[in-house]
Amino acid sequence: MKQNPNELHAERLGTTDDDGSRIYLYPEEVHGKWKFRRRTVYWGLILFYLVVPWINIGEHQAVLFDIPNREFFIFGLHFWAHEIPYFFLFLVGFIFSIAFITAIWGRVWCGWACPQTVFIDTIYRSIETLVEGKPRQRKRLDESPWNFEKIGKRSLKWLLYLAASLFISHSVLGYFLGARNLFSIVTQAPIEHWEAFLATMIFTGIILFDFGWFREQFCIIACPYGRFQSVFMDKNSMVVAYDANRGEPRRTVAKSRDEEGDCVNCYQCVKVCPTGIDIRRGTQMECIACTMCIDACDDIMERVKKPKGLIRYATESELEGEKTKILRPRIFVYLGLIAAVLISSSVLLWNKDSLRAMFLRGNRNPYQLIQTQGAPELVVNHYKVELFYSGKENLELRFDVKDELREKGLKLVTPMTPFKLKASRKKVANLFFKFPPSFLKEGLMNVEVEIKTKDETLVTKEVMLVGPIE
Repeated sequence: MKQNPNELHAERLGTTDDDGSRIYLYPEEVHGKWKFRRRTVYWGLILFYLVVPWINIGEHQAVLFDIPNREFFIFGLHFWAHEIPYFFLFLVGFIFSIAFITAIWGRVWCGWACPQTVFIDTIYRSIETLVEGKPRQRKRLDESPWNFEKIGKRSLKWLLYLAASLFISHSVLGYFLGARNLFSIVTQAPIEHWEAFLATMIFTGIILFDFGWFREQFCIIACPYGRFQSVFMDKNSMVVAYDANRGEPRRTVAKSRDEEGDCVNCYQCVKVCPTGIDIRRGTQMECIACTMCIDACDDIMERVKKPKGLIRYATESELEGEKTKILRPRIFVYLGLIAAVLISSSVLLWNKDSLRAMFLRGNRNPYQLIQTQGAPELVVNHYKVELFYSGKENLELRFDVKDELREKGLKLVTPMTPFKLKASRKKVANLFFKFPPSFLKEGLMNVEVEIKTKDETLVTKEVMLVGPIE
């Protein structure tokens, strides 16, 4: 008896043949409550992704990663590139959150929110179906010789893929250049903004390759999350699972009608899987929890008049007849780590100064000696002061030192006093320290510089002054 072509090999992936070459997948279409729910979530995420760059909070885009100016705006919060702790905490918090979510709900991220799944399922497969037809029609087209029809359909499909990829890549660029600024840029010649043009073309090429051709291979080969899931998950994690106690032995394996389980061995769960696995073999690294097999199996169960849920969201404990333990040690560990990150972030944000200053020497030489006719020799130290301001009102600033330092001959000179700083901006001020050589002890001294408004001192920084050793 000839083996069913949908019966997967026991020792290799469903996407590779005997010599390791790729087997292209043509997942069957499926309809059901889970697909409706996922599509609703997918379009909600796409809408959020497209709309956010056009929303302003105050004077700035809601989410903007302004790399050239090294500043970042995230829903009303303003960060600078040198504020490393915030980015470290965000990264660590994201990892712990993924670990927590995976420990409870398994690979729900992959099936419900990953951009790879969202864009391929909603946009690229829709284009494919529109141009080349249903899965079996696409397979026949792939296997047919090259002719006018095949060339025409393939050309149209990839042209639409290119248009979709350009749209996505331009939307991504809006988070870095600003959506309104990008709208102006695209109306100009590419040579005028060649860096942005080059970045867009590279990103478009990556998206086109991945979403249009590589697809499930990324999830199986390149994505590290599938490897991590075994660390985060245990027998109490929710997964898309096949109930072997109810389904086995399958209809084509059972020796008699009385022994038959509910699985009719129709392979529909295999045919609809976008990563080419057989969910009946248990939890697998390649499963992205997309729920396609649940809808497919429920449809078959309804037709053969058996209860739905042969394939469903479940835990291994539940399938083994045990009670699922939601509250378990690893959950408390992940929650504790997330809480620590949130508390640390809150403390940092609470103590975040609206004005921060960084003093950098302005010349290669640490000091200069100047002397005007009839005046004593003076030492000059030049500093460039980078001011980072995240407040909402414009400031007029001046630099000052304590009276006792001025009495000893220290003078501060700036090109403009008061120094004007606009809201949520960065600016560099040139600051010159002038003093007689006798001011220093052994050629150096630390002094405190105050950055003030008319009414209060906002920042106090310690600066080292250097000069000749007398």
